[in-house]
Amino acid sequence: MTATKLGGPEIQARPAPGPGKSPKSVTGALIKALLLGLTIAIAIWAAFPLIDNEAWIGLAILIATTAGLLHLYLTPRHIPLKYLAPGTILLILFQVFPVLYTASTAFTNFGDGHRGSKQEAIVAIQTASVTQVPGSQQYALTVATTGDPATGPLVFLVTDPVTKQVSAGDADGLKQVDATVNSAGRVTAADGYTILTTGQASLRSAEITDLAVPTAGGAIRSSGLSRAYEGRAGRAYDEGCDCIRDTTTGQAWTADETAGAFVDGNGERLAEGWKVGVGFSNFTRVLTDPAIAGPFLRTLVWNFAFAIASTGGTFVLGLLLALAMHSPRVRARTAYRVLLVLPYAMPSFAMLLVWRDMFNTDFGLINNLLGLDVDWFGGSASARLAVILVQLWLGYPYMFLVATGALQAIPRELSEAARIDGASAWGGFRRITLPLLMVALTPLLISSFAFNFNNFNAIYLTTEGAPFPADNPANGATDLLITYTYRIAFGGGGAQYGYAAAISIFIFLIVALVSAISFRRTRHLEEVHA
Repeated sequence: MTATKLGGPEIQARPAPGPGKSPKSVTGALIKALLLGLTIAIAIWAAFPLIDNEAWIGLAILIATTAGLLHLYLTPRHIPLKYLAPGTILLILFQVFPVLYTASTAFTNFGDGHRGSKQEAIVAIQTASVTQVPGSQQYALTVATTGDPATGPLVFLVTDPVTKQVSAGDADGLKQVDATVNSAGRVTAADGYTILTTGQASLRSAEITDLAVPTAGGAIRSSGLSRAYEGRAGRAYDEGCDCIRDTTTGQAWTADETAGAFVDGNGERLAEGWKVGVGFSNFTRVLTDPAIAGPFLRTLVWNFAFAIASTGGTFVLGLLLALAMHSPRVRARTAYRVLLVLPYAMPSFAMLLVWRDMFNTDFGLINNLLGLDVDWFGGSASARLAVILVQLWLGYPYMFLVATGALQAIPRELSEAARIDGASAWGGFRRITLPLLMVALTPLLISSFAFNFNNFNAIYLTTEGAPFPADNPANGATDLLITYTYRIAFGGGGAQYGYAAAISIFIFLIVALVSAISFRRTRHLEEVHA
């Protein structure tokens, strides 16, 4: 090793790199190979269901994405893109795609009775009308599944009494399979199927009774757990009139392509329909239907009130506590701070259930402790006050923590200079401390408002949206738009995914607009205090 001196301190010459790769580069290459191998494995795993469903566009996107990633990470070029690609892909998968799918659903009638295609609706109508008639073909039945015996999809293994050929049937139809049959025609083993025992089949008897396997002349249905029959459809599709016709009475239901349903002359629809585009009708329904527009607007106003009260209340309480704990005259500040953040350390869903019981009219702690007899969740005003109080207790520790951190970042010299100039404590806080705090806390307040605007747990785990008016059991006094949407999409009155998606778009636009306005004001604050 040599040293040179170039008008300054000696510079030690670095030894030339050895002929082999360093351990660090070998480790990096192994990690890269492992991650790329995992990427290829995931792509192969995802390709099979796409091929089975003939989703060729999705398969093309998968192949192009995988090829692009391999090209990107196997070449030394495009260094910045190597860091941006993983985050961009995750953003598309978990943010952009769900938003686009929700938006596309909002323009359809997707929901109960309108889930599949027109052909699937026709098959469902015909199989649901199947009845056993004299001379119906009888089969020996064996119930099987392709998954778990308790939850897997059911399959009928039926044995032809003449040929002894076994066919497997489900909602998609029949197909012949290789199986072992006993003397009674029952299947004892079949490749790819798990035979259900009598006890396992009995536990799923309702599903077995409901299952109908479509055939050319009707459908195969069970008659007990060991026999099946091929019944005749009471309603059949007539391609000439594009209608469903009752084979007994002759009544017809004509296809309405705009509604995605079969409708008779009196406007009565069959229960099974199909998914179609409905344009902006879901959006206009929210604003123009008197039965919906009124409750929706009331819910929207309460939603804003809840989000503002929750965000503002927790901010004020958290800031006051942070100011109190910021004073050097307070002893044991660390212990007090630990106690104040305890609600934040507890699981919120568990605490919401505890608070729900505490507000109970008969045995709740609040009524018993204060000697009250208030039905907290029975009236609109008391129920709304209750959920805001719960949010105040759950949310103030977060604001306390961020306000404490922001206060500690403000130099004390500024407050001391204000006092020297004759400013009062309130004047110094209002003109110096609070503006500096708002620069740091406004983005957090915006995110807190967006969270509380869609705070599903706070409502659903305490009041479930109650109390409900007698004339509208789907929209309660404490419902937020998010809980109202959930009840529409998954409620007992039947799922309306298209309509729920339209309300979700409204929620997205409202939160985005409020956030954009708030961030614009935040930039003004930063410019003023720069």
